[in-house]
Amino acid sequence: QVQLVESGGGLVQAVGSLRLSCAASGGTFSRCAMGWFRQAPGKEREFVAAISWSGGSSYYANSVKGRFTISRDNAKNTVYLQMSSLKSEDTAVYYCAADFGRDVIRVPRSTDPSEYDYWGQGTQVTVSS
Repeated sequence: QVQLVESGGGLVQAVGSLRLSCAASGGTFSRCAMGWFRQAPGKEREFVAAISWSGGSSYYANSVKGRFTISRDNAKNTVYLQMSSLKSEDTAVYYCAADFGRDVIRVPRSTDPSEYDYWGQGTQVTVSS
């Protein structure tokens, strides 16, 4: 089993930046493709970004492309989401997820929440305008 714990959420003003972290334990982190999702009140869970085992490939939702960057440090068992130029529309609970056994990012598979095996508890990001 893989346990995931997100951190780094909080309140930030529009156009500001924030970095989320997701620390993994209890499993083989480097064998998991990793994803970030978010969910705002009254809305469905939304794909944000995904990254392959090696970190050599990534994929972003159109709504965040150019503003967010996903990365991972397998030595630290941690995946990051660097968020810049934040907008009020980015306000949501952000979740990291692990897709065990996936070597590379595949579209649309890696954008589907049901394809992921493990989930963190979520961290709230609130962007004020």
